[in-house]
Amino acid sequence: MIHPTAVIHPKAKLHPTVSVGPFAVIDEGVELGADCVVGPHVQITGQTILGARNRIHDGVVIGDEPQDLKYKGAPTRVRIGDDNVFREHVTINRSTNVEGETIIGSHNFLMANCHVGHNCVIGDHVIIANGALLAGHVTVQDRAFISGNCVVHQFTRVGALTMMQGGAGISKDLPPFTIARGVNTICGLNVVGMRRAGFNAEDRMELKRLYHAIFRSGRNIRSALAEAQQLATGAAGRAFLKFISEAKRGVCTDVSRTASAGVEEE
Repeated sequence: MIHPTAVIHPKAKLHPTVSVGPFAVIDEGVELGADCVVGPHVQITGQTILGARNRIHDGVVIGDEPQDLKYKGAPTRVRIGDDNVFREHVTINRSTNVEGETIIGSHNFLMANCHVGHNCVIGDHVIIANGALLAGHVTVQDRAFISGNCVVHQFTRVGALTMMQGGAGISKDLPPFTIARGVNTICGLNVVGMRRAGFNAEDRMELKRLYHAIFRSGRNIRSALAEAQQLATGAAGRAFLKFISEAKRGVCTDVSRTASAGVEEE
């Protein structure tokens, strides 16, 4: 299951069921779990651990040095879960320092030519489409969908069940369940995504009320947030408010102050 042209360091740890394609390079500090499939011309380097059943397509590079001028050659890490798909020419950089890690969870789909920078933390069931770029220290929560050619600034958080429309760019935190459009703006709630994730009508309506109270009331977000605390009774609503209250970079703002713009009706 190992192509004769593959170059595998004798100290690399590969499960016996791993398949490695032609001209792949797997370095000393790498561990690959059961049933991983490594395609042609892949490079996996650094202190990189992958779980089971990951599929790594042509030309992917995982665990190379961070693109960070502070990096001084330390043996830093990438940790990846199970059942992920990395399409052609995805790049994932390892962490800048030994105290941190670049982390990717399980059941994620990273499409061709996207980039995950050093010290990023990606949750589960995340989709990152072609050409999307995540700078260092970005956090992406579960079930986010980052469309093609989106860009995310360093240290920015992307909330759970968010969607970034194609070409969107953010340098402020993107609250859970919202849709990003343009630069640092949101245009409503990801109602379709919430329905698919099993959110009931009551939860969706509560999030809609909270969204309007914070982003379309015309009030300062801080004061609107304090008042909105009284409206949150469900777990999703509380998570929405908690994410906003913990934002250190500020949060993306609504494209319109009118109550009719952008939010899908129930």
